[in-house]
Amino acid sequence: MSYVERSGLQVASVLADFAETQLLPGTGITVETFWSGYARLLQDLAPENAKLLRRREELQSQIDDWSKSRKGSTFEAAEHRAFLEEIGYLVPKGAPFQIGTENIDPEIAEIAGPQLVVPVMNARYALNAANARWRSLYDALYGTDVLPGDAKGHAYDPKRGAQAQAWAAHFLDRAVPLVQGSHHAVTAYHRNGEALVAVIDETEVGFVQADAFVAFSETDKTANYVLKHNGLHIELVIDPTHPVGAASKSGLCDIVLESALTAIHDCEDSVAAVDAQDKVLAYRNWLGLMDGTLVERFEKGGRQVERRLEDDREMTRPDGSAITLKGRTVALVRNVGHLMTTDAVLMDGQDTPEGMLDAVFTVTAALHDRARSANTNSATGSVYVVKPKMHGPDEVALAEKLYAGVEDILGLPRNTVKLGVMDEERRTSANLVECMRQVKDRLVFINTGFLDRTGDEIHTAMQLGPVIPKEEMKSAPWLLAYEDGNVDAGLLTGLNGRGQIGKGMWAKPDDMAEMLEVKLGHPMSGANTAWVPSPTAATLHATHYHAVNVFDRMDEIKTRAAASLETLLTPPILQGRNLSEAEIRHGLDNNCQSILGYVVRWVDQGIGCSKVPDLNDVALMEDRATLRISSQILTNWLLHGIIQEDEIIDSLKRMAVKVDAQNADDTAYRAMAPAFDGPAFAAARDLILKGVEQPSGYTEPLLHAYRRKAKAMYGA
Repeated sequence: MSYVERSGLQVASVLADFAETQLLPGTGITVETFWSGYARLLQDLAPENAKLLRRREELQSQIDDWSKSRKGSTFEAAEHRAFLEEIGYLVPKGAPFQIGTENIDPEIAEIAGPQLVVPVMNARYALNAANARWRSLYDALYGTDVLPGDAKGHAYDPKRGAQAQAWAAHFLDRAVPLVQGSHHAVTAYHRNGEALVAVIDETEVGFVQADAFVAFSETDKTANYVLKHNGLHIELVIDPTHPVGAASKSGLCDIVLESALTAIHDCEDSVAAVDAQDKVLAYRNWLGLMDGTLVERFEKGGRQVERRLEDDREMTRPDGSAITLKGRTVALVRNVGHLMTTDAVLMDGQDTPEGMLDAVFTVTAALHDRARSANTNSATGSVYVVKPKMHGPDEVALAEKLYAGVEDILGLPRNTVKLGVMDEERRTSANLVECMRQVKDRLVFINTGFLDRTGDEIHTAMQLGPVIPKEEMKSAPWLLAYEDGNVDAGLLTGLNGRGQIGKGMWAKPDDMAEMLEVKLGHPMSGANTAWVPSPTAATLHATHYHAVNVFDRMDEIKTRAAASLETLLTPPILQGRNLSEAEIRHGLDNNCQSILGYVVRWVDQGIGCSKVPDLNDVALMEDRATLRISSQILTNWLLHGIIQEDEIIDSLKRMAVKVDAQNADDTAYRAMAPAFDGPAFAAARDLILKGVEQPSGYTEPLLHAYRRKAKAMYGA
């Protein structure tokens, strides 16, 4: 890699060129201001970053020693809590406070709805997420298992279309009911003065919520009527000339739902960015989202497709005045956490914190959005950053200093950068309110992440005893306390109305019927957003936010007893229970297959997130968080003698054959069997066998090392 010198830093040439020819022009920030400011930021904060990482290791070492001394004993929650307080893992509670963040877009502060998470390195996915604000409910129903059976043939199947229309009409009856009758029976929708009315049996019928009608557009033959319920829009598309509209008594050819309100464009868990070239790709796509220029051209169905960002929608209010409805999701960017360093920028010949590089580049890119007059990402001029994998209040305080420092470099008012704190590490969960205090005037987001949080739970209790199987983790008492505690903290500090209280990802992108049954629990839990894996899933999940008024639900939840800290801190260990041979064999093979299925794409092809078939060939969304839990469980079982190293190697080889078969149709795939000597197989093996020594059980250090090796070997 070639470097150039900038303000005493050694900067990868490809990164410097991007910054100086694409990122900075149009921002008013000079090259000298940018690099000199970043050099000062690194000098000020990189040593503190390193100190906090050493503190992580010190605390884990103390916990390991304590755990070893009590191995085999009955776990005592009170004793455990006292120990954690003694070593400073648990911090004292401070005085009550309220979140004071200002200038927040309504999609984050005032409206409850789905949130997409996508790898920013994939421009097509980023555009799909940005354009997932308005999506067809008919299409979401027609093309998924929500409806029984399958469409017949490749052309439009009227029978299945009728199923979708019936389901959607029932949805309208619940979300925007008529004063009398059902949407099933409507023969026309039209305006009567400033009101929208339906016609049933030649009689005009109004809506129960008279002010639900908020916008329209009309031509001689078509009309679009927009209703609003629980803050979300529902668009009735009338076109009797359309094949679907012609088959409808009312001419209704589609129902378009306001679907994903926000999208996290990820530089972290769902990408494989291991060098300066990869980082530039991520930053260039984020810049394209911020300045509106992102375009992707690809082949689909034998023809070339060009995808661009949707414009805002200009419509008319019922009183005749103009209204603009936002055409895209509000974009947040997830930066890297505090752990990893990068050789894209060297200081005194040493790698520098990757999260700091993300901070200065992604916030600088957002200056282009602040300079736009139309189709802006943030109507308030805010920049939304999600910061993952922080351990405790001191690390969140470092994030506060980091983004304040970036604001100073760029001449931005304080708290322009709004921060999301991911509650996915045990020390953060246990001290969540105090973590939130550190960023109380820029906080707009907290959420739970089951997989990373479970990975940290396992690693923290690594020496205490063997942990329960992966399938049992979701019903473990600590996890239930964690999910409730996150909502409790948000409501206690007044984050509701100023930001998002979020829940985690639905991991089965092809199982939408099950998602509709299960994910209703997220708005019922008091969360005003939750993650979904696709725009289609966002549309279907949006129906849950019509079924539940989340802000009313929050008021109900405020009266319940707070989640127990002792329960939260109770580790998921077997406590003397013996697993059967069948349970052990299933756990070993299931986790080995999951690890290999994800790692082989990550290492060999640089795919950081994808649908990976599981042991039963069910497609699951996998990223580094899922890898962390799978690898840490097997590391733990190996440490405590439940499985042996030779059994792990045997399972990895058998599962490699299965994973090879599952990827047989991928022309870019490199088989692991029969040699088992490639970097992907080696990475999977080391993630298990070297799992104890990995910092907090994270997978990034090994994945990055083996991906770089694969790039050198294959030129990938």
